[in-house]
Amino acid sequence: MTSVPMQNPRLNPWLIRIPLLFITGTILFVAILIGFVGVVQARYGNTIVPGVWAAGLDLSGMNRDEAASALQNWFTYDDSAIFTFRYGEQWWQWPASDLGVTLDVDATVEAAMSAGRDPNALMNIVKQASVWFNGRAISPVIRYDQNVATERLLAIADEVNRPPVDATLTINGLFVETTPAQTGWTLDVPATLRELDTIIMRMDTGAEIQLNVSETAPLITDTEDAARKARAAISGPITLVADSPDGTPLGPWTATPRDIASLIYTEPVYNDDGTVRYEVLLKADAFRNFLENLAPGLTTEARDGRFHFNEDTRQLEVFESAVNGRTMNVDETLARIESAVFNPDLNAKQVPVAFNYLLPTFNNNITATELGITELISEGTTYYTGSTQSRIANIAEAAQRFDGLIIAPGEEFSFNSLLGDINPEDGFVEGFVIIGGRTVRGVGGGVCQVSTTAYQAAFYAGFPILERYAHGYRVGYYEKGEGAGMDAAIYQGEGSERSLDLRFLNDTNYHLLIETSMYPGEDAVQFRFYSTNPGRQVVKEGPVIQNVIPAKATVYEANSEIPPGQERWVDWPAEGAYVVVTREILDTNGQEIRRDEFKTQYQPWGAVVQVAPGDARLNSTSS
Repeated sequence: MTSVPMQNPRLNPWLIRIPLLFITGTILFVAILIGFVGVVQARYGNTIVPGVWAAGLDLSGMNRDEAASALQNWFTYDDSAIFTFRYGEQWWQWPASDLGVTLDVDATVEAAMSAGRDPNALMNIVKQASVWFNGRAISPVIRYDQNVATERLLAIADEVNRPPVDATLTINGLFVETTPAQTGWTLDVPATLRELDTIIMRMDTGAEIQLNVSETAPLITDTEDAARKARAAISGPITLVADSPDGTPLGPWTATPRDIASLIYTEPVYNDDGTVRYEVLLKADAFRNFLENLAPGLTTEARDGRFHFNEDTRQLEVFESAVNGRTMNVDETLARIESAVFNPDLNAKQVPVAFNYLLPTFNNNITATELGITELISEGTTYYTGSTQSRIANIAEAAQRFDGLIIAPGEEFSFNSLLGDINPEDGFVEGFVIIGGRTVRGVGGGVCQVSTTAYQAAFYAGFPILERYAHGYRVGYYEKGEGAGMDAAIYQGEGSERSLDLRFLNDTNYHLLIETSMYPGEDAVQFRFYSTNPGRQVVKEGPVIQNVIPAKATVYEANSEIPPGQERWVDWPAEGAYVVVTREILDTNGQEIRRDEFKTQYQPWGAVVQVAPGDARLNSTSS
């Protein structure tokens, strides 16, 4: 086998050329790029690289001053953009520059100068190439100082703002003055500033901005209603009028407008919505004090009718009509005055006094049947033979005060209360009265004759005697008929002096009618009690007279009014004694219900005789 030697394959030269060409080209590209960068850096080292724009201006190749000058010439927004602030008919106008809008040239130029530049050389080449081929838009740096805008708006606020002013009301004597309310205005600076911010940030070329102003209502918006009320109050006098019970005009009592002006005043009233109004009021206390002082003079007591019992018809007959009583209704009168004060109608300023009317207990139409008055249940009669005319006059005056009176069931009879005052103004005259253990001159002598008569009628009616006093000594007037121990003394004490009264109780279920009569032909006074007998009988025992003491010696007194040789008897001699009178009260079957003993200690008494001065008997006494 023959061997053939191997041949080496032929190497393709491009396999070597291509890498060499690539390497050579790369080196050449880098060299060219480096050269280009060097040229660019040499050309634009202190200027803005090509492709940089700002606000539509090509800043390529400009140095700082050139770029700043171009930007300043371009930026006119601060002067051309005009903003108008309006409120109603008022307006304020400023350019954007006056509102704090400015172009920051240095910051904008700095941003343009920084475009395409990087501390890393390779990245610097890349960025500059990118700017060159693609361009770079730089946003102008525009500054907006809100503090400047705020100062402008605060200046507007100084002109716009005003506090609310309340309406006023002044009462000065007879003059009433008012001032109107004013609404308050407040500029809302933050809200207005927010609206301005939005417009400036859009770089609008100008705008009209309605100011955001809030209104503040005053607390007191109107005083005219109160003023009208005040003017009505002082428009005329207030006249208070009244009539007496018989229709006679009383008064008038008048308050002048100036008087009223001094008594009205204003007071704030807070409404539910937070507002305030004035209320004109009257100082009622001044009128109230006047009315309370006036009231007693216009007051009349209700007076019961007075009656007699007709024993034939068994009906009551009116001989003195009942009278309604009245008292002033101060509160209602005061309300009428206040209403009239504030009434503008002058005809309404005459004010009638308001009264509360009091009806009598026993009116003219009441009947005997209603009251249970059916019969005569007791009577008392005493005699005044030998009395002076003054004593008889007092007996008649006192007796008639009890005629026709009615005592209700359970009611107390008080002689002094029903009699009233014993004085000359009420019809009593001066005579002899027993005071302090002796007989002296005084007003009302003889009244005890009436109280004694009333006592005897009450005694025989069986009424419980609550209070009774005998005289200090035995009096002949009172012993005729019933004898000793059946008298009743009364005395209306003054100051520290003790009063003596006659009191008894109507202990039945029926009304008691009292009738009194004077019988001059018999020198007698009588009390008659009409009612219904509850079923009792009264039996008197006595008088039992014990421990009799002789009368004292006669006393003679000088009286210059008595002619010589004549005399006047003032007191008569009386024996002293202890007297007991018993009252036995029986039912219809004669069974004892109650037994009362009335015990009296009489002191011995001597006669008192008045004679002319110089009479020989003035120095002697006799028994």
